Amino acid sequence: MDKISIDAVVKAVNGSLIKKCGENFITGVKHDSRECGAGDMFVAVSGEKQDGHKYIPQALRSGCRTVLVSHQNGWPDDVDAIDFNVIEVDDTVYAMGELAKYYLDTLDLIKIAVTGSVGKTSTRDMIYYVLKEKFSCGRNMKNFNNDIGLPLSIFQFDSSMQAAVLEMGMDKFGEIDRLAEIVKPHIAVITNIGVSHIENLGSREGIFKAKMEVTKHITSYKGNPGTLIFPWDGEFLTRENTEGQYSQIVVGSDGKSDYIISHIDDFGLKGIQFTLEHMEKNRKIRIPVPGRHNAVNGTLALAVGDLLEVSEDQENIGLSKVELTGSRLKCLENHGVTVIDDTYNASPDSMKSAMKVLEKSPCSGSKTAILGDMYELGEQSQRQHLSVGLFARGLRINKVIAVGCMAKYIAEGASGGKPEVIYFEKKEDLYDKMNQLIGPGDIILVKGSRAMKMEQIVEKVLKI
Repeated sequence: MDKISIDAVVKAVNGSLIKKCGENFITGVKHDSRECGAGDMFVAVSGEKQDGHKYIPQALRSGCRTVLVSHQNGWPDDVDAIDFNVIEVDDTVYAMGELAKYYLDTLDLIKIAVTGSVGKTSTRDMIYYVLKEKFSCGRNMKNFNNDIGLPLSIFQFDSSMQAAVLEMGMDKFGEIDRLAEIVKPHIAVITNIGVSHIENLGSREGIFKAKMEVTKHITSYKGNPGTLIFPWDGEFLTRENTEGQYSQIVVGSDGKSDYIISHIDDFGLKGIQFTLEHMEKNRKIRIPVPGRHNAVNGTLALAVGDLLEVSEDQENIGLSKVELTGSRLKCLENHGVTVIDDTYNASPDSMKSAMKVLEKSPCSGSKTAILGDMYELGEQSQRQHLSVGLFARGLRINKVIAVGCMAKYIAEGASGGKPEVIYFEKKEDLYDKMNQLIGPGDIILVKGSRAMKMEQIVEKVLKI
């Protein structure tokens, strides 16, 4: 991060400097007091369970000399003896976003925003690797994509950077609007419109409306109009539905798309290969990431690369280096058992895609899908879990092990098909039977919503 003067911080956050010390600049922003050091500003966030203001002494002991606060209640007495800057605002999270907006405006960056129901992080990572072959490029830390994580990621950038790929997550209306207001992207990518968070947004129409909030803030860049890039779905993501004061680039599998995907070869855990037609020219694309759905994600990345004049050689090299963030179709092995760790989260679409990867992955033993509950599906929860089970019923896999309260409907949907179906209400019940269900040569997919903590199952499987 480039340094920002205290005066500029106060102005950017519309705050009051109620205490001042001799340190006139900050060189970092943190919201975790354990990560604070000299030059950092500590942002005291008041949450439902914790009030960050009580950690101010810890931040100060670490060398931090500037704090952003929303109140002065209950501060320990020993901080009064320390010389430090105190900037007070009404809402520290909103103020941190305002500072990120100000700071991002000081950097000469090409800004790409990525949102969608599924595939956001994978697409963000692919765009990052493609652009990194030409530009000094940044992206979100880990999967920090909300009103706290996005600003914190922005504060990792500096004036040496030329491009930034920023993922934006949401579970209710207005969140993408706020994040896009901070970023003001030159290019926006919407990966798809699914059913994730439908419990809060009411319908896929609501999800589409929420994702489209990003388009309100698409900005021109050096005389070029801003651009929206998306995969055509014939229902929500169409040229007509997404029209605005920006250019459109459409990817898909039909002749109406600007980028046409065909002949997808699925090599299981070894990745995919497909043909891509653009401007009447065909090229073979290879991505070392599992899943047929990544043909779309990779093409979205290539569309961004082409728009920014990344060469084909650079794009190919970038895609060959792709490593996805977190537990996304990650291959782990121990004692002859292979685990596909896809525990980062789950939606009906991503669960079906992951099972296709399992089906296409060769092994000498059994192919088993351990599937947990999918959250935030509201009134559609039972139907969506059933649909996942019905999808599994026709796959060439050996076992479906459903774990969780709603996962019983996955088991119900999968019953009567090719795989053997086993149901456990609790993970602990599965642990007692694991040695009987899994053996050497097996390949195991583990997937479920984040709150299910399915990574605990991964750990148990790898210890067999």
